Parts: sequence; structure tokens; C-alpha cells
Amino acid sequence: MKVVTWNLNSVRAREQRLLSWLSRQVPDVVCLQETKVTDEQFPYEAVKEQGYHAAVHGQKTYNGVAILSREPIEDVRIGFGDGVDDPQARCICGMVRGIRFVSVYVPNGDKVESDKYVYKRAWLERLFVYLEKTRVPETPLLISGDFNIAPDAADAAEPDAWRGTVLFNPDMTDVITRLLDWGLEDVVRKHNPEPGLYSWWDYRQLAFPRNQGLRIDHILATPELGSRTTSAGVDRDERKGSKPSDHAPVMAELDWP
Repeated sequence: MKVVTWNLNSVRAREQRLLSWLSRQVPDVVCLQETKVTDEQFPYEAVKEQGYHAAVHGQKTYNGVAILSREPIEDVRIGFGDGVDDPQARCICGMVRGIRFVSVYVPNGDKVESDKYVYKRAWLERLFVYLEKTRVPETPLLISGDFNIAPDAADAAEPDAWRGTVLFNPDMTDVITRLLDWGLEDVVRKHNPEPGLYSWWDYRQLAFPRNQGLRIDHILATPELGSRTTSAGVDRDERKGSKPSDHAPVMAELDWP
């Protein structure tokens, strides 16, 4: 079973890239972020022609998350369901083959102690409450997406340049530590213990050719799933070519019935 998370940075701008990639890679489940379209504008028919069901939580111009699956997606839920009035579309979950998939687009935060960073921290606290509230011990869970967090110095090509920013600081490292302590496993790091593997590169200053990137897109799984992963990595080739997303797809293979 091949599962993927990918920040598309606009499904409208990169629809053909997505469809071509689906045709080549044939993943089983894809969690998307930054679709940047309303639910009605999502290319359901084009995705269906590639053999995929789609569960979408969209928003005009900004944010937006989705789950694509070759099998029907059951029990789809959007947002945290916590009663907070938050118009930003950043979380969707659904069941596929007995696994609960959660696709998240964590706020960037802009600058430390800005209002946007305060929102990021509050959003992450809501995520913890959501995971705890919806936890079903007998149901395997896989949460993936653009976390906008580089957990460790090994996740940044130039850690000193990023240290203290909204993407790499002790508070954000603690978020990932809390998720792991809660009962999740970083399956990409499990299969790639050495530094140098990144999922995002700035469009500027030749960051991608120089591999000056960050690993901010993650696949986290409960132990039963983590133990069944056979490989994981980043599809760097999809960051190449004309008008790519600034993120590359992050993938994991599971030995799952």
C-alpha cells in the first residue's frame, strides 16, 4: 500500500502535474494540502478518470486539504469539530481499508510572536485535543501533511540559518516530540536516519539545485502501521521541471492487507 502526502501549492496551477503523477506512481492514498480552491472547483472528474475517489475540504484562494483514494473513503470529517469559528480549511480525515487517514496543513506562522504565529500555536493545541478526542485505540491512524515544522537540525540544510524561525525552534520541535510521545512514529525518519532528505525548497536562490531545503512534510503513524512500513522517502523528481510546487511528494510503502 503506497501512501503519499503532497503540498500542491494550488491544484488549479498544477492539475496536470497531479494527474500525470497519479498515472505514473499509482499511489493508493494521497493526502493533499494547499489545494487553494473551493470544494466546487476541485477537479473531481479528472481525478475520477485516474481511478480515484476524492474527499475535499476547500477554501477560495488559500489553504485547502483533500484525500484521494483508489478505494472509497468512508466516515469523512472536516475540521476539528470543536466549535471554534475558524474559516481556514486545514484538516480532513477519512477511513480507507481500516486506516484512519488525516491530512493536515499546519499554519506557517509568518514570524515568531506575530499574530499568525500565535494562531499556529493555538491551532496545534487544537490538533492535540482533536487527536485525543477522536482516538480509537483499535483503529490504526496515519496523519500526514505539511506541518511547517522542521523537527531537528538534521531536517534543515542550514540549521543555523533557520534556527529560531517559525519553522525551526524549540516550541515546534516540542510539538513533534509530543506527537511521537502521544503514540506516533515518524516513518520517513525511520527509513532515512541520515540528514540530507528534504521535502521543501524555496523557489529563490537556486535552493533546489543546491539542495538547500527543509523536511517539513511528514507521515506519522501509530505503531501497528509504523511497523508495517517497508520504505519511505521523497519523490525529488516531482520538484523538477516547469512550474513545480515548492514541495515534493513524500511517500511510504506499507505491508497492509
